Amino acid sequence: MALRAGDMGRPARPVHIHRGRSLLSLLVALGTTGVSVLSVLRIGGYAHGQGIGLPVIVAVAAVTCAACAHVIALGWRAVALSARAGRVDEVHRARELGARASLRSWNALAWSCALLIGVGLAWLLALNDAAVSRTFFDLALIRRSAGEILSAFTTNIVIFAVSMVLILVWALLIAIARTLPGEAGRPLRLMATVYCDLFRGLPSIITIYLIGFGLPLTNLPFVSTLSSSTYAIIALTLTYGAYTSEIYRAGIEGVHHSLIAAARSLGFSHAMTLRHVVVPIALRNIVPPLMNDCISLQKDTALVSVIGTIDAFNQSKIIAANNFNLSAVTTVAILFVLITIPQARLVDRLTQRARSRRTGNA
Repeated sequence: MALRAGDMGRPARPVHIHRGRSLLSLLVALGTTGVSVLSVLRIGGYAHGQGIGLPVIVAVAAVTCAACAHVIALGWRAVALSARAGRVDEVHRARELGARASLRSWNALAWSCALLIGVGLAWLLALNDAAVSRTFFDLALIRRSAGEILSAFTTNIVIFAVSMVLILVWALLIAIARTLPGEAGRPLRLMATVYCDLFRGLPSIITIYLIGFGLPLTNLPFVSTLSSSTYAIIALTLTYGAYTSEIYRAGIEGVHHSLIAAARSLGFSHAMTLRHVVVPIALRNIVPPLMNDCISLQKDTALVSVIGTIDAFNQSKIIAANNFNLSAVTTVAILFVLITIPQARLVDRLTQRARSRRTGNA
């Protein structure tokens, strides 16, 4: 015989079947579908009148209809599960069905909110004779300026690549200086600490401005005649070297002291211990935060425009000024997003791998 609530003298716990929330989720899903369909018809007709191809409009409408069908299915399933939970006599089964109904109802509400936000963004692009679309997403201007912007974007990539290599080496030296033991290492520790405090306190754009415009004014040999890209690389190396050195230092100090003691007991000097034991172990642990610094550095290459470097951002500003339209700047934003997303996903994967290694899971 099935165990029911109240058996064995225990008080019955209430069974929540979430009928009200399930019904609400279905009503919200139906309302969202109505708003979405009407919006697609209205905005689609306007977009077709503005010259956007019919296949694009049909594809957007199909995706919207599929999303609406998914939302309605979730809401309907929540109502059905809630109704089944109310008809079941066995308590544990009723609770299971009620929990599933609750999950479906929350999913329906969440997807409805996401769909309404998407519809709201579509209306934002279409309002006021599509002023937002024409200002930021002029497809004709994007096509005309894409070649120039892509060519200028190579400058950002070169600055990023060279700076990253220099930063990795320079920051490691600073981190080692900050972890030097004994009285003899105190002067280097002090200088490294002052350097880190200084450049972590200075905004990147100020450092780039001071170096990009200040060094040429000094008339120093081999320094005042460099290109603006070289000044940008120097400034970014100094700025990010301070941040990255702290990541290195955290990794170095995170190596267990027993490993260092074992290396020293084998006759390794301090330098040999760093080279063969400490640094290799530290590097394995700091790859994810180093990749985060890479992403930040990639984005901050746009700051070099303040010293006149013709990078993608500066090129887009020239095009925007000539056409009184910001679509070229939008193109640059899209390029930075496209080059950053793979790095972000790599960081997630490396973080997950490190977590699995620590917990012993494959």
